[in-house]
Amino acid sequence: MKAVQISGIILILFSVIIHNGNSQKSIICGAQRTDLYLPLLTGKNVGVVANHTSLIENTHLVDSLISLNVEIVKIFSPEHGFRGTAGPGTELENETDEKTGFPIISLYGNHRRPTKDDLTGVDIIVFDIQDVGVRHYTYLSTMTYMMEACAEDSIPFLILDRPNPNGFYVDGPVNDPQYCSFIGLHEVPVVYGMTMAEYAHMVNGEGWLKNGIECDLTSIKCENWDHNSFYELPVKPSPNLPNMLSIYLYPSMVFFARTVMTVGWGTDFPFQVYGHPEYPESGFSFTPEKRPEAGSNLKYSETVCNGVDLRKLDITFFRNNRGIVLYWLVDAYQQMGAEEDFFIDYFDSRAGTTTLREQIIEGYDVHTIAATWKDELDAFKEIRKKYLLYRDFE
Repeated sequence: MKAVQISGIILILFSVIIHNGNSQKSIICGAQRTDLYLPLLTGKNVGVVANHTSLIENTHLVDSLISLNVEIVKIFSPEHGFRGTAGPGTELENETDEKTGFPIISLYGNHRRPTKDDLTGVDIIVFDIQDVGVRHYTYLSTMTYMMEACAEDSIPFLILDRPNPNGFYVDGPVNDPQYCSFIGLHEVPVVYGMTMAEYAHMVNGEGWLKNGIECDLTSIKCENWDHNSFYELPVKPSPNLPNMLSIYLYPSMVFFARTVMTVGWGTDFPFQVYGHPEYPESGFSFTPEKRPEAGSNLKYSETVCNGVDLRKLDITFFRNNRGIVLYWLVDAYQQMGAEEDFFIDYFDSRAGTTTLREQIIEGYDVHTIAATWKDELDAFKEIRKKYLLYRDFE
């Protein structure tokens, strides 16, 4: 693959639609289909797992449920908090929501799995969070731990599904069991091509919950979306994914997090560039700055970094490519002198395997590396297809 020219413009997508011949149909998320799930909540004490992405059009799910006389008793929040403003890795304490007065139980930091006390007085859990379809994104693990806790306490679990913006392909190394962690609990590829509801049904059906227990799971599907659709998120899913370009680049850029490189945290364009203070002069540079959304582990704060600007890419690139772009990682390794210390602690955990790092060090080309994923990807796809709720891309 040739190097992508650098400099440019941010990808803009104009509408949340499916193109089907000359017709256009608006995508309807599960949360909007209140007629299907309100009967399940009537007369129940409801716990809600939500954040700033949990919207019914411009109204937050919690506010909508209150207006519909649903009895909410507790709110649970994932990484980045209920309002979605905390930086990566920021540990949040339990708090009280200023607007509603509801207790908010943080499911990040040292308290990632709800306890029996957390669920006391809850008759049903409603889960509504926008995912981006990448294994490392911790909302997936939060969902799994909540499913386990609900299964143990015989509490029904209701998912209001949302489209996966990276749901139009499956790619990347499959997570080795020894590297399963909160940034990847299961043996799935980096990009798994499933919505949260599809993934939850897979976790349940494959016996991946603790001790093989099964959750009482119900999902409300989206309308007018499938795995060939390109969906623009109405709100950024986390502080460092500010636009659709960053979301499409995230599967490829996420590997850089455990290298000496920075991917633009502390700038206006995180996950849309990469660089380093000692990267060769490239005609492009940026300077990371301390910002709340950058978190406490900001690399090269107030230091000029030379690097590569990917903001010229447009939607055609992603539609045609439908896969992780390894070129950028391999090229950065070579540009930085092909030294083993390019990779820092936990790179293998991020990749889910030792093989990717070893292949890059040994000089494998990107096509050869990607080819080694094929057998495990094919095996995963056979599992995946059993749980798809929407027409697939294959």
